[in-house]
Amino acid sequence: MTTTETPSNLERLAALDPVFAQMVGATARYVRSIPELTDREKTFLCVTADVCQASLGVAFTAHVRTGLAAGVSTADIRELLRFVSYDCGYHAAAAGIERIAELEAELGLARPDAEPLAPELVSTGPDAAPSPLPDPVRARLTELDPHFTGYFDLQSRMRAGHGPGTLGERERGLVSLSVDVHYQTLADTFRTHVGRALRGGASPEDVRAALRFNAQFGVTRAWHAWEALNAILG
Repeated sequence: MTTTETPSNLERLAALDPVFAQMVGATARYVRSIPELTDREKTFLCVTADVCQASLGVAFTAHVRTGLAAGVSTADIRELLRFVSYDCGYHAAAAGIERIAELEAELGLARPDAEPLAPELVSTGPDAAPSPLPDPVRARLTELDPHFTGYFDLQSRMRAGHGPGTLGERERGLVSLSVDVHYQTLADTFRTHVGRALRGGASPEDVRAALRFNAQFGVTRAWHAWEALNAILG
């Protein structure tokens, strides 16, 4: 009896274009060798790039499969997609949620359970939990528009919790600054997210490693981000 092995990610690409598969393989080997980032963080950065750039086909599938092989669960990826919805937009994150559900079905994986958010985290009325936003940030947002501040308060409450299955602060910072790289929002929000990564235990070299890893998702975007990052880190 013969068995059919599932083709690798590169084999799938080679069937489409063998030269392009060579380019992807060489690039992946180079950036995957970056030592400062964990395999889990590399998976998160890949999936974040996929969602931000609406690349939910071959690349997303490859990144999820690589993550699964490294011990990252679809529950972890769902938590990541919930988290990045704040910055990339719910429409983009919803497409990622739809795709991860399809992959779970294709791979025969059970859909993970998730605890619902507490009522005070999704409320915008008097029963709402306090905003986790720092007072100086809220003051700046209120200068722009009070309703926008309320929106930020809601989003921050919904993704502020820490516990089983959630992203660590270092991971949140690295993911958030990566969203800035993809969208080229390299002023105040980039500075804030770099600060979050540093407060979460990342070193300046770890932050630089995240930017090195992100070069594969657009070298010109990374170039501009390097200029901004060097100005922040000195």
